[in-house]
Amino acid sequence: MSKPTYELATIIKDYKQLFIKKNQPLKFQLRTLHAIEICRTQSLGGHIDKCTSCNHIRISYNSCRNRHCPKCQVTNKERWIQAREKDLLPTTYFHVVFTMPHEINTYCIHYPKELYNILFEASKETIEAFASDEKHLGAKTGMISLLHTWGQNLSLHPHIHMIIPGGGMTDTGNWKQMKNKGTFLFPVKAMSIVYKNKFMEKLSLFLKQKNSTMDVKLRREIYNKNWVVYAKQPFGGSKQVIEYLGRYSHKIAISNHRIKNVSNKKVSFTYKDYADKSKQKLMTLDADEFLRRFCLHILPPKFTKIRHYGILANRYKPLLRKYQFSLGIITAKQEKSTWKEITKTKLNFDADKCPCCKTGTMIRIQSFDANAPPLKFIAQHKKQAPIKNTIA
Repeated sequence: MSKPTYELATIIKDYKQLFIKKNQPLKFQLRTLHAIEICRTQSLGGHIDKCTSCNHIRISYNSCRNRHCPKCQVTNKERWIQAREKDLLPTTYFHVVFTMPHEINTYCIHYPKELYNILFEASKETIEAFASDEKHLGAKTGMISLLHTWGQNLSLHPHIHMIIPGGGMTDTGNWKQMKNKGTFLFPVKAMSIVYKNKFMEKLSLFLKQKNSTMDVKLRREIYNKNWVVYAKQPFGGSKQVIEYLGRYSHKIAISNHRIKNVSNKKVSFTYKDYADKSKQKLMTLDADEFLRRFCLHILPPKFTKIRHYGILANRYKPLLRKYQFSLGIITAKQEKSTWKEITKTKLNFDADKCPCCKTGTMIRIQSFDANAPPLKFIAQHKKQAPIKNTIA
């Protein structure tokens, strides 16, 4: 993929003060914006590599490693996918999405951590309730839940993507396959009612703890809304599950490639209009409004946005491994891949190969802290390369 023309970091650098002046961002939002702004710049330090063959010099700046940064998700995503591959079972997997009415967004803005926890818990408990019912399954199933908070136009749209195996473990430790030959999970209309009641019960309890109450008219309006829960077609196999996880696990609100123009205090970016047959369109926002919307999707510090429940939770790993072994699935322990190994195998980019002569090997000859690179040192070499921002 080619390098994007515009970057989120540049927008932050040019318009952050305007955004701060017009809004009141929280401290953790400002910290995230700052991290993205200085990602892969001299502000974070870096190192110098030299080719063993042609003496080509390359400067690499360190990454911010912030989970909201468009530049820092590739290696994290691939490591996470490798870990999930070991947990797959030879069964059908379902994809279920839990949404909530936009009237609740105001609570998400003021209490993001608490409201997103409620969203996780209500959706999890809904699946558990149906799975434990003999009429539907009668076993303990598992879930991988991923929180997304955005719509394509950067509006606030919190929802949970959930991956569920088509079966579960009985109390005797045996696997019980989903009914209907794995073509159907649970009735979505019934799930939406149970989910709505669980969510509202938890929300009411939270507001009570805050010595607050919900307006009666608003409560009635929310209850009368259609709480959308939908189950997509089951995955065709474990390969499709992994491909899906690769697309969604470490996705952020907007990528640099979607930003098409930045000028005159305006930002234009592409989005899919799902209300119009998923056509790709162009939206233009004031730069400060663009940053305000982006900040809606910066999660509170240490908030876990990917969670594993039931038989896919860490405490059930021994039982899961035992069942996999009974099916002849051996999951050998693997060392974590380095970022260089990941970029080489997944992105077809060899960081150790000289980009100039294509034959030599790049060897680190010096590291530097958070300041400009030692230009005098570089000038002493016969061949000086342009500065390149690479992962360090």
